[in-house]
Amino acid sequence: MTPRALTWGGVRSAGDKLTTPLHPDDYLRLLNPLWSQRELRGRVEQVVPETDDAATLVIRPGWGWRYDHRPGQYVGIGVQVDGRFQWRSYSVSSPPVRRGRTISITVRAMPEGKLSAHLVRGLAPGTIVRLALPEGDFVLPDPPPAKMLFLVGGSGVTPVMAMLRTMDRRGTVPDVVMHYSSPTEDRMIFRDELAELEGRHDGLTVHRLHTDTDGMLELSALDEICPDWRERETWACGPGPMLDAIEQHFEAAGLEDQLHLERFSLKLAGDGGEGGTITFRTTGKTVDADGATTVLEAGESVGVGMPYGCRMGICHTCTLTLVDGTIRDLRNGNEFSQPNEQVQTCVTVPVGDCTLDI
Repeated sequence: MTPRALTWGGVRSAGDKLTTPLHPDDYLRLLNPLWSQRELRGRVEQVVPETDDAATLVIRPGWGWRYDHRPGQYVGIGVQVDGRFQWRSYSVSSPPVRRGRTISITVRAMPEGKLSAHLVRGLAPGTIVRLALPEGDFVLPDPPPAKMLFLVGGSGVTPVMAMLRTMDRRGTVPDVVMHYSSPTEDRMIFRDELAELEGRHDGLTVHRLHTDTDGMLELSALDEICPDWRERETWACGPGPMLDAIEQHFEAAGLEDQLHLERFSLKLAGDGGEGGTITFRTTGKTVDADGATTVLEAGESVGVGMPYGCRMGICHTCTLTLVDGTIRDLRNGNEFSQPNEQVQTCVTVPVGDCTLDI
């Protein structure tokens, strides 16, 4: 064998013969827990408090990671809690850095959020987590437009922060107006850094609204906050009711094409299915499901051990093989009917009778 032919693939192949029945990954993990071909992993390097209920997690990804995410995208993170991996997606708050070493996500602990509270208050540096590659279309264009408007609320500031940090890193902050709503000043994530950025860049203007004392943003006030908002490309991220109001406001003005929205919860836009009988081939169990009940929920209702993670269509933990029949994706209405097609059960419903391999 020539030196040129001695690749990592060859080493793994040779190692497979020497280490059977264990996979070489099992031994690689003993050498370095971030070395794996089976899944993307990362190690939590730091947990940096931002407010009383929010923290930034600095993560060092392992093999297979690419540092070419676009500012504003989100990543999936899986953490073991009470013996089960829980998956959620969080915006990357750090700017892309070619040949980088770490990425950062910023998380707010939600009262009903089992994983978010664990990430903020219970995750120790050194913890190994699972990762999913960056996704999302809520991104900073390259080059950015000459005039931009950011409308953010609460933790919705995180993807926008990645955009601002990227422009600051490049030294090219254009004419940017940002309106940031938060219950109180103390709960404003990145408030000190935003003040520094505003002082450093003449083109950046930040309006702050403390909703506990000042009330919610009235969109009729946009003319006062940003008189030329109709001329600006706009990015909005925050609580669902806030985004619904912004979306309606821009549609009424005929400016929906200038608006980019990022929602932190799953919005099911597709039509439901017709319903049908779902058969789970291996277990032999069947269940009649209507067009609004997901395949995951239907299987759980008859005691099938359905795999799941985020239950939002992000982590792909729930993916099963469709043997026959048709199912519909509730997010976009797309239908799947090819035998042996891989489908996500947490966001799909039956369109007639169907069979899945579990």
